[in-house]
Amino acid sequence: MINRMPRSREKMPEAIAFGAGVRERRKAKGWTQERLAEEAGVSALQVGFVERGENSPKLQMILRVARAFRVRPGELIDHIKVRR
Repeated sequence: MINRMPRSREKMPEAIAFGAGVRERRKAKGWTQERLAEEAGVSALQVGFVERGENSPKLQMILRVARAFRVRPGELIDHIKVRR
């Protein structure tokens, strides 16, 4: 079987799981998407895309979000199950 990248409209389960974790942490802090964006140094639009799993976040985004939440980057991805 050939591995392929999902079509642009398909959401990767890992991206969805990452986004859900970010949303959960953000809400637990009582932050808006705008507040997280400000703390992470990204746009609120990018935060929305990440939270909805509409893109696979790059390492830089993971690091920025981790710094904003003051957690290890691994804490944002430890819960994600990797497909085989």
